[in-house]
Amino acid sequence: MPLFKTNSAAVFGIDAHPVQVEVDLYKSGMARDFVLVGMPDTAVRESRERIKSAMMNSGFGYPNKAVTVNLAPANVRKEGAGFDLPMALGILGAMGVVHGLDQHLAIGELSLDGAVRPVRGALSIAVCARQQGIRNLILPEENAAEAAVVEDVHVFGVRSLAESVALLARPEEFTRALPRVRAAAEDSDALYPDFADVRGQITAKRALQIAAAGAHNVLMIGPPGSGKTMLAKRLAGILPPLRFEEAIETTKIHSIAGLLPKNAGLLGTRPFRSPHHTISDAGLIGGGSSALRPGEVSLAHNGLLFLDEFPEFPRNVLELLRQPLEDGSVTVARSHMTLCFPARFMMVAAMNPCPCGFYGDATRECRCTPATITRYLGRISGPLLDRIDIHIEVPAVPYKELRSEVATETSASMRERVDAARAIQYARGCYNSALPPRTLRKLCALDAAGERTLEMAVRKMSLSARAHDRILKVARTVADLDNSDAIAPKHIAEAIGYRSLDRHYWT
Repeated sequence: MPLFKTNSAAVFGIDAHPVQVEVDLYKSGMARDFVLVGMPDTAVRESRERIKSAMMNSGFGYPNKAVTVNLAPANVRKEGAGFDLPMALGILGAMGVVHGLDQHLAIGELSLDGAVRPVRGALSIAVCARQQGIRNLILPEENAAEAAVVEDVHVFGVRSLAESVALLARPEEFTRALPRVRAAAEDSDALYPDFADVRGQITAKRALQIAAAGAHNVLMIGPPGSGKTMLAKRLAGILPPLRFEEAIETTKIHSIAGLLPKNAGLLGTRPFRSPHHTISDAGLIGGGSSALRPGEVSLAHNGLLFLDEFPEFPRNVLELLRQPLEDGSVTVARSHMTLCFPARFMMVAAMNPCPCGFYGDATRECRCTPATITRYLGRISGPLLDRIDIHIEVPAVPYKELRSEVATETSASMRERVDAARAIQYARGCYNSALPPRTLRKLCALDAAGERTLEMAVRKMSLSARAHDRILKVARTVADLDNSDAIAPKHIAEAIGYRSLDRHYWT
């Protein structure tokens, strides 16, 4: 009764957990039976036919015995077709074709002809292999560059089941995969449009530079065609490149979602996500009926989430943003599983001041009734507004500015200042938008003039405690851009100026 064991892994959330594949062959009155246990889902249960055809077409044959496969631990649900390769290798091990897989972890989906297809979550699986002390990882060739960024794990990309068997028999003939970084920081100018293309909007550019420097959330209000979307798309171009730890976590999420291009390695630029306003709550936050997948807030982790036509999103969907904006993570609970996805992102929202878009415009008449405007603005709740650090008005650009030939500041020069400010914050341990209360009091101490300025604003504008803290965080960022250790009254005054529009439009 030959029994053979192989190693594999299952992905839950953004992490992978070890799975041991146990294969037993035995004689039975019903030859060629295939029994699969260990809480497999439909895709895993269907592996029987894929494995049988792949083995036959690869020239290995199929055992004339009953096959029992156990995926341990048995109390954890196994999802996806990635267990095809380790189960096939386990059967071949039980047949005596391959030997000694204790120091190998395998993952991959099999085609009927024996080809190995790519899987999701290769980076997480490589991390799992390192944590388990497994030195060798066998996976599809398309996933090899992604997994190779993990140190202390020998990653081998294979194209077929036959190649996997050859690798185990003659490892010296195969070369380890090398890591690959996609979109280096120097490519930001080519990947994103330049702020130099934007005419006018000096105030908005300054506010977006502050937002980028401190990773603050932004709300832009203005009439149609004033440049809100143009500004948001250029904001991604002044964000600093991902640090290695951030790149690992961001790549994990995109790998699990199946969004990494073929043969892609580690992501180098911060993600820019721009979902349509018809998105569902599961699409934005994450979830699903069976397999729980990351939503747009997690796909924007360490990057930028742009919500255009902000009030057009369903209010129940917008209210779901409160937890990730506050905590930097989102918890998705279902009856069979609860997962926590990281979701620390910069949110940039753009909206018109009314349905027609011309409320408050000096040159065009608004045709909306006061009740219509109130209902429109009421789609954005007060608690959600409180979680947005910077509110800016983006007016229509005058004709003279539109036609001006005067050179405006480029994204490259803005990015230099943003990089310098973020370097200061990184040395402190976190970006200003995420300063904890105790650190906030220490880093945002004010002199007497600053205290008076802030006290007057809080009283006159009836600001909440959360808004008070966010003003201090923005002021700290303004001071960092000035390379100032102390927060001066002018820094406080500028930060207060970015909190006035919600009182103008919503009261």
